[in-house]
Amino acid sequence: MRDGFAVDKWLLLAVAALLALGVTMVLSTSYLYSQERFTDGTYFFRKQLIAISAGLVALVICSLLPSALYRRLSYPLLGMTLLVLVLVLIPGIGVARGGARRWLMMLGFAFQPAEMAKLAIVLYLAHSMARKADKIKTFSLGVLPHLIVGAVFVAALLLEPDFGTALILAALLYLMLFVGGVRLSHLLATGLMALPLLVYVMLTAEYRLRRLLTFMDPWREASSSGFQVVQSLIAFGSGQLWGRGLGESRQKLFYLPEAHTDFVFSVVGEELGLLGALVVLVLFGIIIARGLRLSAKIEEPFEQYLAFGLTVLLGLQALIHMGVVMGLMPTKGLVLPFISYGGSAMVINLMEAGILLGLSRRRL
Repeated sequence: MRDGFAVDKWLLLAVAALLALGVTMVLSTSYLYSQERFTDGTYFFRKQLIAISAGLVALVICSLLPSALYRRLSYPLLGMTLLVLVLVLIPGIGVARGGARRWLMMLGFAFQPAEMAKLAIVLYLAHSMARKADKIKTFSLGVLPHLIVGAVFVAALLLEPDFGTALILAALLYLMLFVGGVRLSHLLATGLMALPLLVYVMLTAEYRLRRLLTFMDPWREASSSGFQVVQSLIAFGSGQLWGRGLGESRQKLFYLPEAHTDFVFSVVGEELGLLGALVVLVLFGIIIARGLRLSAKIEEPFEQYLAFGLTVLLGLQALIHMGVVMGLMPTKGLVLPFISYGGSAMVINLMEAGILLGLSRRRL
């Protein structure tokens, strides 16, 4: 019985360590902000604890469910997620914040369907690619249907707009198709065909173009469009090797917007220093390494693609978040898995970790 319920302990410990660090950083980064806004310094902290509790329950359940159930749920979940992505665009149903309509209110909590879309796409691709294993090299059956589904979801996300999640889905789609055995010529050809559309989307929205230009030289616009990145770099620089100390960040007080969500890694670098930032990198490196190792060990195609897709999804989000706050990528509103504040992302990320842990049973 013990062997039957055993899971990858390194993967589990890495997730647990990130959760412990994350809940600490949410309290550190949001206390004064929530005190000023809600007269309750623990407002975001308490909501994060609720999300983590719900996510841990989901993690345990997902780790125990058989993979055959995920295969049966892949298409229904895909359809339901697309429906919710459409509903969120309807005024009066979707909740608009900061110029974007990305949320639905459920039981007093704001739910972001885009987070569910990431998991739905992974399940769909894993199931469809496993089912079409002998036809994956044909364009009409192995490539085109997956590209059409991906394009529909990307279009729905761009209408919110949520450019960051749309890019993650597109990258995830191409990486999974590549691993699945799709001809490289098909991927390159479709990628080149989509490139003009990507350029059009980036250039037609003024704020996206401004972010791209700011990325080239954030110090030139340090008081306007480059403010976030400049303050983030200052946070990393002031943290030096050992950091200012937990709770001692200055940038989170007056300078760094969204310190508890989009720029939480900056505060990690300031309060815990280079060593703290490296610990976070190592923990995500463990998750990526164990996930890829698990995918290589699995022989059943659906489970193999599922493990790979979930690993890439968690890894991409983490690397893009870190790249943005360190000025290596244009600014995007992406949270850091298991660490940033955000109920929807936390629950879905823990579900993804739970599925990975379930796949690791009996494969240690």
